Amino acid sequence: MLFVLCAVLVISACSSTTKDAATQPAATKEKEVTFLFNFASQTIDPHQDYTPLRAGITETLVKLGEDLKIEPWLAEKWETKDGQHWTFEIKKNVTFQDGRVLDAEAVKQSLERAIKVNPGVEQVLKIKEMNASGQTLSITTEQPFPQFPSELVHPNTSILDVNAPDPDKKPVGTGPFKVSSFTAGSSLKVERFNEYWGGAAKLSRASFNFNEDASARLSALMSGDADIVYRPPVESLETMKSDPSLHLESVMSLKTHELIFNTHQSEFQNKYVRKAFDALVNREELKDVLMGGQATIASGPFMPNFSFIPSYEARTTGADAALKWFEKAGYQVDQGKVSKDGKPLNLKLVTYTSRAEFPLFAQVLQAQAKDIGIQISIEFVDKYEDYLLTKDDWDLGTYSPIIAPRGDASYFLNVSFKPDGTLNFGKINDEELNRWIDELDQMVDMDQRNELIKKILTHIDEETYYSYLVHPNTLVVYKDRVKNWVTSKSEYYMLTNQLDVE
Repeated sequence: MLFVLCAVLVISACSSTTKDAATQPAATKEKEVTFLFNFASQTIDPHQDYTPLRAGITETLVKLGEDLKIEPWLAEKWETKDGQHWTFEIKKNVTFQDGRVLDAEAVKQSLERAIKVNPGVEQVLKIKEMNASGQTLSITTEQPFPQFPSELVHPNTSILDVNAPDPDKKPVGTGPFKVSSFTAGSSLKVERFNEYWGGAAKLSRASFNFNEDASARLSALMSGDADIVYRPPVESLETMKSDPSLHLESVMSLKTHELIFNTHQSEFQNKYVRKAFDALVNREELKDVLMGGQATIASGPFMPNFSFIPSYEARTTGADAALKWFEKAGYQVDQGKVSKDGKPLNLKLVTYTSRAEFPLFAQVLQAQAKDIGIQISIEFVDKYEDYLLTKDDWDLGTYSPIIAPRGDASYFLNVSFKPDGTLNFGKINDEELNRWIDELDQMVDMDQRNELIKKILTHIDEETYYSYLVHPNTLVVYKDRVKNWVTSKSEYYMLTNQLDVE
C-alpha cells in the first residue's frame, strides 16, 4: 500500500508539473558571465572613471572603430563649416535606463557636468558655448578645433542622466546594462536593460570584478569563478594555449609602456641624463623575458602604422652607450661607474602593480643601474596618477597610457606635454613645443597636420622627455562557453549587447 501511495503521489506531481508548464509561458534562459579586470575602480562615476563605458552602462556620442576611425554612436551625424561651430544630431528613440528620453538637452547637461567635475575633460573639449533644441545640439569651441568630434570618444564624456542620484555608485546611462550594485575596489554587478535602443543584451546579468593579481585572476578562471580574464599572467601562456576549454587572444593595444623622467628634479633637467637612462633600458629583455614576447619594441610614443610617424634614428643601447651620455652630461665616469661631484647617484623610482611586468622591469633597471654605480630605490604607489602629478619626491616612474585613443595625435600631445596636461607626469614645459601643439589644434589640412606632427615627434625624440619602451599586446583569455567576445584595441568596449554564453 505504501508503494502504491508513493506511485500515486509521483504521478500526481508529474501531472501537476506538466499542467503548470503547459499553462505558464516558457521562462527565458538566464545567462550571465563574470569578467575579471586588472585595475580596480574606486568610483563608477563615468565622468571620472572608464568602467561604466567598459561595462556597457554608458555610451558616448562618438565611438572609435577597430580601424581607429571615429563612428557615430549616440550622435547620428555632425557637421561644421569652420571647425569652431558644430552641430550634432542626437539619435532618436533612445532612453536612459530610468526611462528619461535622450535629447540634446540631456546631452548638454551631461557634458556640462563632465566639464565641471573633470578638469581633463574641460581641457581637451575646449567648449565655449552649447545650445540644445530637440535632438539638435550646437557647440561652439573656444577656437577652431577640427578634431573636436574625436575628443567625444573619450569614456569620461559618457552621457548620463544628471538628474539621477548617486552617479558615483549607480550612474544611469543609455547602454545595454544597468547597475545592480557596486563595491568600490571590488566588483560591479549589472543586469540587462530590456529597452536598450540597440536591442536587448543576450546576457541577463554580468559581474565586472577587479583583481590586480594576474595569477589570482587566472586561478579564478581555472576554478570556474570567472569566465573572462583581462591580462592573464604571460608566464602562463603555454598553459592557457594547451587547454582546449580556453580561448586566448593577443591584440596589439593602443598603449605604450614608458619610463618617465621628473624634469622638476635637477638630474633630469639635463637631457643627456634622460638619454643615458633611455640607452640603459633593455627593451628586448622587457619584451621577450618579462612580457613573453607579447609586445612590439617602441621607437616613439605611437605605433608604427600611423601616417605621421617620422623616420627615427637608430638607438645605440646598453651600459657603454649610457656611460657616454653621462659623460656628455658632465658626470664623472671612472672604471664604468658614474658619479657627480665625487658622489654616487641615489634615485627613487615609483611604479604600480596592476601591470604585472612593471615591478619586474623596475627591478631589472635597478640592477642595470647598480652595475654602473647608480642606486635606485623602488616604491609602489597607490592612486598613482595623482601621486605623479602632485608629488616631487621621485625621479623616475613607469606608466602605460593609451597613446592614440581617438586615432589622432593631438589628444596625446596636449595631455602629455602641455603644462596643464592631465598626463604630463614628467612636468614638461617646453615653450616651442607648446606653440606647435597649439598650432596643430587649429590646423585643418590633414597633410599639413601630419607634417607638423612629424616635426613635434622628432623634437620629443631629440629631447627624450620620456623613454618609450614597448607597445604591449592586450591579452584576454576566456572559457569556450563565451561567445561574441571582441578584444578591443582601444580597451573601451567590453560588455556589449552581443556578448553571449552557451
